Amino acid sequence: MAPRTRKPSKTSKRDKYASFEDLSDETEEDADLPKDEAGRRKIKRQYTELLGIRIEKLRGRILNRERINKMIEGIYFICFDCRAVCHSLDDGLTEDAGNLQNLCSKCTKVRSHAAAAEARAAAAGSSRASSRKRASA
Repeated sequence: MAPRTRKPSKTSKRDKYASFEDLSDETEEDADLPKDEAGRRKIKRQYTELLGIRIEKLRGRILNRERINKMIEGIYFICFDCRAVCHSLDDGLTEDAGNLQNLCSKCTKVRSHAAAAEARAAAAGSSRASSRKRASA
């Protein structure tokens, strides 16, 4: 009679495939997205994990350019302000001339609103001072 082999316990099976559960959660998140957008999200996550702490050093820089088709080019970059890995088609791209301070569309909008508010405050401050001078003269 052949010796019996030992069956693996159920807990070891669960532990063996624990990493696949994490992957299935990510795919469930992206299930409602188009296939190409889900793929870009996955690549962004991979860039974030791969770069880790170096994101601070590389912020504002372009990571990779890809050709979507003959006319459209997709660009992976790290936003200078929010330090997130972004893609030009999903998050927008405001490209810096030196490629050192590239911004996503959200951060560009925040910067433009802040600059406009600062300009309004400066204009209001200078118009008050000029009206006071006229009144005293």
